[in-house]
Amino acid sequence: MSLTGEEWYVVQTQPNAENRAICNLGRQGFKTYLPRYMKRRRHARKTEIVAAPLFPRYVFVAIDIATRQWRSIQSTFGVSRLVCNGDRPAAISSWVIDQLRGREDSSGYVQLRPMARFAHGEKVRIVEGVFSECLGLFEDMTDRERVIVLLDLLGRKVRVVLDGSAVAAA
Repeated sequence: MSLTGEEWYVVQTQPNAENRAICNLGRQGFKTYLPRYMKRRRHARKTEIVAAPLFPRYVFVAIDIATRQWRSIQSTFGVSRLVCNGDRPAAISSWVIDQLRGREDSSGYVQLRPMARFAHGEKVRIVEGVFSECLGLFEDMTDRERVIVLLDLLGRKVRVVLDGSAVAAA
């Protein structure tokens, strides 16, 4: 618990309404936190980097439930519910919020550490699936734990997206 008596709680929002919930909670005087990260999105053969919530449909709110009327959160536009344990809001450790904020860059986005096991251009071997035992070059890793490998098929370089567990060092 902090010196002010405020603790962090989790609010579930309506679908794609995180910003709406934050705005309306802010109007009521609640302090909120929405951790966001830069996500690679592919649409209509274009790849772009966009800001996305780290926890879709969830927002953190700081409340001193001993002195503050917290039930108004339940009827706030954009909010589905306050996550509770029984009839009381379920508090989370401020350590969680501190850790998330500690991973933010200068723009305020949480930096996710990619788990790439290979360097760009490194030779890899596919160990399962249709291309099993084929050799290729590691190109990139997506934000969904999938890898992009360049294979030499029929004299052409072909980009293939595979599950990360399907690739091993050559």
